[in-house]
Amino acid sequence: HVQLVESGGGSVQAGGALRLSCLASYMPACMGWFRQAAGKEREKVGTSARDGAPTYGDAVKGRFTISKDNAKNTLYLQMDSLKPEDTGMYYCAADYLQCAAIVDGAFDYWGQGTQVTVS
Repeated sequence: HVQLVESGGGSVQAGGALRLSCLASYMPACMGWFRQAAGKEREKVGTSARDGAPTYGDAVKGRFTISKDNAKNTLYLQMDSLKPEDTGMYYCAADYLQCAAIVDGAFDYWGQGTQVTVS
């Protein structure tokens, strides 16, 4: 069982930046960031494999960066050039499977989410 706690959300003006953190009890093979805006389906922001470069959803490529500190069991999401359409609840997710084996964002473990509001 993996416990995940997100932090770092808040309100920011368009063009600004935020950094989200996800503290994990353990960092398995694949971790990811997802978001969900009110009234919309959950959207993949990006994933981070234990060995490999992060991947990103089309909506955030070039603006968001995923990184991790294995010593601190923490996954980060640096969000730059924020837009109002980036508003939503952001979730950290983890799974013991390799990222390529996870279909449709079906991660086993999820955090409680942190709200990001861009105005």
